[in-house]
Amino acid sequence: MKYKIGFLAFISFLLITSCGSQQTASISSNSTNISGGARDFKISTIAFYNMENLFDTINDPNKDDHKNPIGAMSPGEASRVYPKKVKNMAKVIADIGSDKTGFPPALVGVCEIENYQVMEDVANDPRLKNYNYGIVHYESPDLRSIDVALMYRRDVFRPTFSEAHEVILYRDGDRSKRIYTRDILYVKGLFDGEEMHVLVNHWPSRGGGEERSRPNRVKAAKVARGVMDSIQNEDPQAKIIVMGDLNDGVYNESVKVALQAKRHRDELKNSTDLWNPFENIFYEGIGTIAWRDSWDLFDHIMITQPFTDKEDFSSYRFYKAGVFNPPYLRNPRGRWKGYPFRSFAGNSWTGGYSDHFPVYMYLIKELD
Repeated sequence: MKYKIGFLAFISFLLITSCGSQQTASISSNSTNISGGARDFKISTIAFYNMENLFDTINDPNKDDHKNPIGAMSPGEASRVYPKKVKNMAKVIADIGSDKTGFPPALVGVCEIENYQVMEDVANDPRLKNYNYGIVHYESPDLRSIDVALMYRRDVFRPTFSEAHEVILYRDGDRSKRIYTRDILYVKGLFDGEEMHVLVNHWPSRGGGEERSRPNRVKAAKVARGVMDSIQNEDPQAKIIVMGDLNDGVYNESVKVALQAKRHRDELKNSTDLWNPFENIFYEGIGTIAWRDSWDLFDHIMITQPFTDKEDFSSYRFYKAGVFNPPYLRNPRGRWKGYPFRSFAGNSWTGGYSDHFPVYMYLIKELD
C-alpha cells in the first residue's frame, strides 16, 4: 500500500504496518531522503461527527427526548431501528481514516447523542469493540437531551482532566427566559504521551432564523474562546483542538470574530492563534451539510499554531484535513441525490447515517 504526503518536499510513505497495541500506524519512508536522511512517521486521525439523533428507546420523563425520531416511534419500531442506527454510527467511525492509518480515529468528538449509554453501545459494536474506546460525557442542560461527547482509543489517549462549560443564554435578553443548550466539553489528556486539549462543541441552532439566533452562537464562541484563553494563560504553547457542529459556517461572526479563527496557516503569528483549515476546504466547494441545493460547512476541526510547524515533526503536527464523504454516506437517489444520507425523514427511518458528513484531520509525528 502506498501513501504520499507533500510537505517541504515530496515524501512517499511506502509501508503501512500495524503497531500492535500501539496508538497509530507506523509509516516508513525508508527509500526517501529528506534533508539528507530517511524519515519515518506515525499518523493518527482525529474526527468529529454529528450523529443525527442517536437516542435510546427509553423515555426520560425529565427531558423532551420523546420529540426525537426514535422517541416518537412505537416501542416495537424503536427497538428495531435503534440497533441499526448504532451499527451505522459504528461503521462510519470505524472507516474514518482507516484506509490511511489502518485504525479508526484516536479521538472522535460527537454531538446529537442522548447520553453515555448510546455511546457505549456504539463503542461496543463489533466493528469498534477491539479498539477499546473510552468515553468522556456530561449530561447537558439541553431540554431535548442532546449532548456532546468525546470517544478516545485508550491505547492512544489518556484523559487527565475534563469539565463541562455551560453556555448561558436568555431569550431576547430576558433573564426569566433561559435557553438551555449544550455545554462545551473540555478534555485535557496525553496523546501518545503528549499533552493536548480538546474542546467539543455543538452550538445553538438557527431556530427562528440565522440573524435572530446569531447572538447565541457568538456567545457560545466566546465561551469556547474563554476556555482557550485560560489554557493559554498557563501554557502559551498549548496544543488545542476545537471541534464541533457550530451551526455556523467558516465565514460567520462566531467563527471569524468571536473565536478568532484564521483561514491561512501563514496568518498565524503567535502560538495562541487558531487556524481553521476547513475554511479553504469550504471555498474549494466542499461542505458537510446541504440545504435547498446549497452546500455549507458547519462541522469544523481547528487547531492552535503549535500544531502547524512545517519543519519540526518531533511532536505531533498537522498534515491534512478533510470531509469524509464516501459514496455510502451520500443519498443514492431522488431529489436529494448526493446530499448526506440521513437516518430519518421526519420520524421515519431511512436506513441512512446522518444529515452531516463527518470531518477529520491527520496528525503526524516523526519516529525516533
